[in-house]
Amino acid sequence: MSVGRRLLMVLVGVAALVWHAVAAAVVLWALVVVFSADVPPTTALGVVAAVTVVLGYLNYRVGTARVLAQLHAVPLEPRSAPRAYRVLETLADRMGVEPPTLYVARMPVPNAVSLGGPGGAVVFDESLFRILSAAEFEAVLAHELAHIENRDSLVQSLSFAVGRTLVGFLAVLVLPAALLARGWNRLFAWARGRPDAASEAALHERIGRLVLVAFVALTLVVRARSRKREFAADDRAVEVTGDPLVLARALRKLQRAREPRGLLAPLSGRREEPDSQRWFSTHPAMDNRIERLRQRAEKEEIRRRR
Repeated sequence: MSVGRRLLMVLVGVAALVWHAVAAAVVLWALVVVFSADVPPTTALGVVAAVTVVLGYLNYRVGTARVLAQLHAVPLEPRSAPRAYRVLETLADRMGVEPPTLYVARMPVPNAVSLGGPGGAVVFDESLFRILSAAEFEAVLAHELAHIENRDSLVQSLSFAVGRTLVGFLAVLVLPAALLARGWNRLFAWARGRPDAASEAALHERIGRLVLVAFVALTLVVRARSRKREFAADDRAVEVTGDPLVLARALRKLQRAREPRGLLAPLSGRREEPDSQRWFSTHPAMDNRIERLRQRAEKEEIRRRR
């Protein structure tokens, strides 16, 4: 490569560095202006928190209708299931919540899902009306009402909204350094006579990895909290219905109904979930929930005998 062409490529690299340095300076200046404004930090944080909460609440409200549409759920009419609505009214009265609307859907696996807060919805897979006894149906419904009572859907929506805001702030804070590093990478690439994007791609990968780690950490925290709320909903259902073993039997039936059947069933025996899958799960393992309920029943039996 001729000296003139090499010099030209170096100049192009310098220009790229200057351009990215200017962009980094502009972003940094904007951040300094924002953080050094006369607006008190408490006010700024309050505005950000308010916007985050509003967006999270809107997502929570829209999410209920969206999930109902995705499940193709249809309202369960009181005249077609009077016993279910009598149980609902009794439980809602005990728990002090507004009775939600009951829905029926064909889910991929037998399940029940609570959506929204008071006045929200509880969706049952249609198979639950066949496989659960009246007492077991009551226990499952009490579990879902406990989620509504604790506003678990709202808490989870707000948690993700706050987390996304924090991750967004992190991305903005590292943007000046990312732009400057990208400029240096382009300078070195042009100076070497290979203005390809390999080093730039590696830089983007490192920055993306940093943001991804923050998002994964957020997800782990939210999912861990979600699993605790499942245990809390189990406990609340037992408080209302009075029998841990009824809920345990209902959960066992749900677990068995999800297992493969037929000639190939022995080939797809139950496999233990890897730790990574458990960490990202919104629900504890069904075996853990059932064992926990059985232990509670044993403790209550020992307490009654004393």
